[in-house]
Amino acid sequence: MTHHAMRLGRRSFTFGLTSLAFSGLALSGCAASRGSATALSEGYGPLREDPAGLLDLPPGFSYRVISSFGDPMDDGLRVPDRCDGMGAFDLGGGKVALVRNHELKPHHGDTGAFADAIARAGEGAGYDRGADGVWLPGGTTTLVYDLASGRVERQHLSLVGTIRNCAGGVTPWGSWLTCEEDVSRAGDGLGRDHGWVFEVPATAPGRVDAVPLRDLGRFNHEAAAVDPRTGIVYLTEDRDDSLFYRFLPLVPGQLARGGKLQALAFVDPALGSDSRNWSEVVLGVGQWADARWIDLDGTDSPDDDLRKRGNAAGAVRFARGEGIHYGDGEFYFCCTSGGAAKLSQIMRYRPSTFEGRAEEREAPGRLQLFVESTDGAMLNFGDNIVVAPHGHLYVCEDQYTAIVDNHLRGVTPEGRVYPFARLRVQTEPAGACFSPDGSTMFVNAYSPGKTLAITGPWGRFPG
Repeated sequence: MTHHAMRLGRRSFTFGLTSLAFSGLALSGCAASRGSATALSEGYGPLREDPAGLLDLPPGFSYRVISSFGDPMDDGLRVPDRCDGMGAFDLGGGKVALVRNHELKPHHGDTGAFADAIARAGEGAGYDRGADGVWLPGGTTTLVYDLASGRVERQHLSLVGTIRNCAGGVTPWGSWLTCEEDVSRAGDGLGRDHGWVFEVPATAPGRVDAVPLRDLGRFNHEAAAVDPRTGIVYLTEDRDDSLFYRFLPLVPGQLARGGKLQALAFVDPALGSDSRNWSEVVLGVGQWADARWIDLDGTDSPDDDLRKRGNAAGAVRFARGEGIHYGDGEFYFCCTSGGAAKLSQIMRYRPSTFEGRAEEREAPGRLQLFVESTDGAMLNFGDNIVVAPHGHLYVCEDQYTAIVDNHLRGVTPEGRVYPFARLRVQTEPAGACFSPDGSTMFVNAYSPGKTLAITGPWGRFPG
């Protein structure tokens, strides 16, 4: 998620110029792939069995564990468990800030940051406390990593008091949008409603004030991505009948100032309002469809019915929208249970030149079904997604079976899928993102939580 992050310390920027930071990506220049959804590639070659039993990688690649659940942090707390979405930011001098989500529910206090320091729970900023007065354990931690030495220089809790911080996204102005995948209401041990997006500056030295960005809507949030040219935020929702949202900010780069929330619909009424391909094929692999956007009201959605009201107005249903990432002028997002086999779809959305303006009606954005899995050996429940600096997608699998065999899958610009890594432990890979120089992929093993740094011959793809 990180190659496009701007250097930190800039609190204002010109959106028309920030797209230059994305110019190294190859994906937007490819022709639409109309081949078989089961097109495969050998990738970087056969995966080598890891003697440590953690992560199998191709020849030439290696990893190191840089942070683990239970490690002491510099603020006197400990690294929480359930490491999920993550973004990386350039701090200059070869230093990277990683902001990492922890998908913890209220009853996960024993695996949160405060488990060994309950007395500290009332100190500092947070969003919501449980019935016992202790902050809810969900939130984020921030790590400062030195690429040259391969060492974590500092890590600390940066947000607390939230529930199930699943994924999120980096912003061009140097912050992480962390999303609650939970719509619990105040009461029964909770002091506040949940289901919001929160913003965490990557350079914050400690816990930040947890301020919900209410105009981005209250729903089962998954991930977010920002178009650096316009400041528009695109949002996914983890539901079987989810919508694909965008947020038009009143002031680009200042999301707390408010704005308008919308949902995507097809221009062509013959396509209906369902992209999942469950009962019939609506979109074929490689097919493009013009898109329009529907204004949403009642976006605080106390009854958790925003997606249902949006669909009734014509918004398209997606099958569990998950990770989303910006490439060069377009977005890719996973639909975990999409497709006839319900194994995964990857959608591509290309905004109009006039996105968010009146002229958009004459030049609409376009949605494409980029990949649809027909076999678990191809792609099995794709979740977090990242566009690499060398132009490939990398997708974290999150299988829903008693015994999981989760991989990191690569996807070429032509839509060919290959295995890049295999997680040997019974959990999911999550939060894949790249250092700004493209030398290192960071990824989490969800639980017991570990953060890994992977290096190797990125970009020297033989296929």
